[in-house]
Amino acid sequence: MAARSERPVNPRRPVAPWVRTRLRTAPGAAAALGVLVLFTAFLAAGFPQAVDAYETRGLRHDLTAASPSRSVLELTAPQPAPGPDAAREAALRPEELRSVHRQATGLLPEPLRPDRGQSAYGVRTSTALEARDSWLPRPEALRPRFTLAAQSGLAEHATVRKGRLPAVEGQVTASAKEVEAAVTAATAKTMRLDVGSVVHVAAPGSPELAVRICGIVEPRRPQGSYWSAEPTLRTPGLHAEPVSPPQVYWEAGLLLAPEAAPALLGTRGDPQLYWRIAPATGHLTAQDVAELTDRVASLEGGPGLLELKTIAGDNAALATDLDALLASYTAMRSAIRPVVAVAAVGIGTVAAVVLAMTGGLFAARRSAELALLRARGGSLRGIGGRLLAETAVVVLPAAGLGLLLCVLTVDEARLPFAVAAAGSVAVVACAALPVRALVLHRRPRAHGDRDDLVRARPGRRRAVAELTLLVLATGAVTALRRRGTSDGGDHLVSAAPVLVGLIAALVLVRLYPLPLRWAARPAGRLRGAVGFLSLARTGRSPAAGALPLLALLIALTTAAFGGSVLAGVADARDRAALLATGADARISGPWETVALPGGVERAVRDAPGVREVTAVQIEHALALPPRPNDIGDPLSPSLVGVEPGSYTRLARQWRIGAFPADALRTSRDADGRPVLHAVASPGVAKWLGSGPHRIESLSGDFTVEVTAVRTRTPAVASADFLIVDGARLAHRAPTALLADGDRLDGKALRAAVAGSGKNLSVRLRSEERAAFADSPLQSGAERIYAAAVAAGAGYAVLALCLSLLQSAPERNSLLARLRTMGLTTRQGRQLLGLEALPQALLAAAGGVGVGWATIRLLAPGVDLTRLALAAAPGLAPVDGAALRTDLWSLAVPAAGVVVLAAGVAAVQAWWAGRRGSITELRAGDMR
Repeated sequence: MAARSERPVNPRRPVAPWVRTRLRTAPGAAAALGVLVLFTAFLAAGFPQAVDAYETRGLRHDLTAASPSRSVLELTAPQPAPGPDAAREAALRPEELRSVHRQATGLLPEPLRPDRGQSAYGVRTSTALEARDSWLPRPEALRPRFTLAAQSGLAEHATVRKGRLPAVEGQVTASAKEVEAAVTAATAKTMRLDVGSVVHVAAPGSPELAVRICGIVEPRRPQGSYWSAEPTLRTPGLHAEPVSPPQVYWEAGLLLAPEAAPALLGTRGDPQLYWRIAPATGHLTAQDVAELTDRVASLEGGPGLLELKTIAGDNAALATDLDALLASYTAMRSAIRPVVAVAAVGIGTVAAVVLAMTGGLFAARRSAELALLRARGGSLRGIGGRLLAETAVVVLPAAGLGLLLCVLTVDEARLPFAVAAAGSVAVVACAALPVRALVLHRRPRAHGDRDDLVRARPGRRRAVAELTLLVLATGAVTALRRRGTSDGGDHLVSAAPVLVGLIAALVLVRLYPLPLRWAARPAGRLRGAVGFLSLARTGRSPAAGALPLLALLIALTTAAFGGSVLAGVADARDRAALLATGADARISGPWETVALPGGVERAVRDAPGVREVTAVQIEHALALPPRPNDIGDPLSPSLVGVEPGSYTRLARQWRIGAFPADALRTSRDADGRPVLHAVASPGVAKWLGSGPHRIESLSGDFTVEVTAVRTRTPAVASADFLIVDGARLAHRAPTALLADGDRLDGKALRAAVAGSGKNLSVRLRSEERAAFADSPLQSGAERIYAAAVAAGAGYAVLALCLSLLQSAPERNSLLARLRTMGLTTRQGRQLLGLEALPQALLAAAGGVGVGWATIRLLAPGVDLTRLALAAAPGLAPVDGAALRTDLWSLAVPAAGVVVLAAGVAAVQAWWAGRRGSITELRAGDMR
């Protein structure tokens, strides 16, 4: 039979594609890498997306939640100059005002856009007119005053409840003696008005104008700019005359027809033309703040104002507090950003280290393969290119999917930053395996090179690198302590916790061999071999390198720092809410100067959940006696009259300026007159000095002597106060009640108070605390920190698992050999547990120590006031908010590392016991 011919082999044709072969060989590893990259890319892309989203929501919230009187753009012009009455009246007609309004809204520059539904224009009396009718309410014998406004769009913004809308017959002139007006239901109820009522208003020395009430209306959107830009038009309010003691009077609004505006020229109420433009906020983003600030400044005093004057008159002016709202938002954002950047840098570093560890694990598992390729002439470029290709096939789709999930999940954010973040993750993940492999195999290696931590001797390059990092960490910590986080662009300051953790990891790796050497010697003299073997294995295991320890330390430090931030924020809010109310609940009248009606205290005591009630008498702006040769303004502290027993229990319970009840005793001077001992703030104590002083107050005249000094007290949030025994005051009349209890029901407490008197306010400590956290800027930053803590813990777990998996095959082989020498299953479990324990204890103890040290080092430079309190720092009754060590965030992650290490070791020992020794001890295997 003829020989069978063989097909020639083409040397240029590969037997099988490299990438496909590798993916088929290790599909599980490829899938695990893809999941890790997907999750990391999602987090990386989600961070800038989340920051943009909550900053945008914060901007819209601040502009929407602000009073419309602050956010509205109000263009005003004075009444026309003296001249012919017809010309002056024509300037107030609706047609002329409508034309100016249309042109003014068209001149608004982007990103300013008008909310046409809530914008309005008209004419109003800038000076409220007194009502001469005696049947109108007069709280303290003062005549009520009315603001007359001929505002556009009343029919679109109100529902007629009774009567009709105001109208005119013919043309109204400045000499009109009577006009029609509508009032809101709240105004009608408070001012005792009804359809047909006639109110006679006039300025001093001017003729009266009769205003007939023709209708009662109900606002459709009471909180909108139309009604709330000038709240008096919607709801009457009590105003005080600037006299001592203050006297109050009612002020309300009367809504005229737009055609009746010329009648205001004859009232001497200084009529004013106005165009109120409510800004639309639905399209604004956080990136518009700088441009929006410039546009508002231009409208207030720049080229934009000149354009408005060309249509509204040379004397026109634009007023708004929108610039102040933007400045407050910018200040809060600038204060929050550096604090959030600390969490971003920490979790980003941990993620990068874990990705690098993943590449290191793959490189270690394929060390023999790569060494064989190098020994057979494989080039570094060729090997690196193939490794990069097989990694990119898995990493790039996973990173793209993570980016897609992030874009679908988070709205109102900029895409370029998310793409850059996800791309960074892809670059690190793709480069980890090739770089690690090229570094290890830059020269052909002999098989079985020993990686012994105990015998390792760090080189000079490593020493220089460590010293450089130490200098950077020292500089970052010093800068943060001295300057704080005010400089949002200083990334070195944001990296301070990471640098501290990095230095600690390097120091621990250098010091780690010492206890191993010390412990291995006595362990070698013991009868059992498990202890000695575990210590020897710990020193030789590659899992004890700097990279896993660095990941664990930074993850634990980030979790501790995040926990301390959240704890500091919670403490500051609790403190501020307590200082604002003084107790669990605070019941008081207007301005806390009006005496409480009888029966209120009993009603509060009987309310559900109330445990104790403390009555206090507060008199603000107390006049202190002048000091000789003192040219400064005298202090105006708050006088607080209390019942010593209950008040001292309250102060001691809440730890706010506690003092003994004996500090408020009464003594006698040389003439036998009573002297009230008092507790004062430092400023008041310094002003009064030592010795008795005569005080004149609305509560009565008395002689006082300061016997104790405290910086805070529950009754008042002001910094200056004087506390005396209220029973010794001549005019004893409690003005506020401080109630303590468990889970007070605000609704029930308000219902109990409402039955005892009107115009009483009830403030709960829980509600005050919630008010300090009403900004999406704060809640968004808190969610990011909570996510950073959770992600840090997750990456710490992953880093520990990767470090143990890297040496898992070697440990399995060791167990198999030792079983052939008589090692029992129980001893095998003990060996693996003891081998993993030193590294876990090192990471846990180092994490706790580094986290505690980081918080102690950085606390003086991190101010959490803006993050904790929605109000401005000057308005919130708390002296700053600082980092506070949170034991839970320190101890729980560290304990979790130890428990997880022990659990992984136990699982590995169980799994190794199920597999036979023959599987591990193969002929020719050099593991």
